[in-house]
Amino acid sequence: MGRKYVFLMLALFIFTSGCAIIESKDTTNSSLLEPQALVKFSDVPVPAGFKLLPKASYSFENTGTRVGMLKYQGKASIDQISAFYKEQMAMYKWDLLNIIEYGERQLNFDREAETCVITLAPKGSSVIITIALGPKSQTIPKKAARPVK
Repeated sequence: MGRKYVFLMLALFIFTSGCAIIESKDTTNSSLLEPQALVKFSDVPVPAGFKLLPKASYSFENTGTRVGMLKYQGKASIDQISAFYKEQMAMYKWDLLNIIEYGERQLNFDREAETCVITLAPKGSSVIITIALGPKSQTIPKKAARPVK
């Protein structure tokens, strides 16, 4: 029980954490962003030219469990980055659950046993990107409204 509790608490921390800063290099085609070749998690793409902020990021991976909060810095419009993640995450079999806009933009993805929350926050002329990845919480079956006979 102790291990499960630690992982659930870590996952809760990840999904309630803040933002990151992004500065990307201008690409030749300003409407499309390309993925980087090297990334921390092979199935979570990052736009080319965006730099990892190692002091503001962490990740943990063992057999069957991945947890991380990665922050990147670069320049691009929030609409470009949002379109990038909608297209690229689908290629890695991530399902887009919803997009929340409140000054920032949050894209929520899931698949099988994991969730990934990508937060895009404008800051001056740059954008802050936070990628939070962790296991899905286990759902507890709901009680029936009436007893089953």
